[in-house]
Amino acid sequence: MRLLTHNMLSCNIKGVTNGFPLRIEAEKFMEKEVDFNIDFLKSIFSKIEWTALVEAAQSLGYNELPEEVVDSSSMLESSDFLKKFHHALLELHLEEGALICPETGRRFPVSKGIPNMLLHEDEV
Repeated sequence: MRLLTHNMLSCNIKGVTNGFPLRIEAEKFMEKEVDFNIDFLKSIFSKIEWTALVEAAQSLGYNELPEEVVDSSSMLESSDFLKKFHHALLELHLEEGALICPETGRRFPVSKGIPNMLLHEDEV
């Protein structure tokens, strides 16, 4: 599961008001090379919840992203920043582990890169 996917997921248990971002508990992750596409990175940047991406990348041991967005236009003109953003967003893959709801602590397993977000009957 790419961190791009992680940035879009939240806990949908009935009654949960703070289900984002899901905390990552990684048992295994991989780096998979992906073609570099500047136009995609620039268009997706505004849709990314930055703090969640930084925390997710750090949970996989990647500490190259800035903690906060200070000047997005200058950041998006920096090839160094774009390469780091690309790597975190698209090339880091959670293979095995869990996503954990920040409110309830409910664990959603990730197996072979696929998160199982199915809810139990009493959670719907």
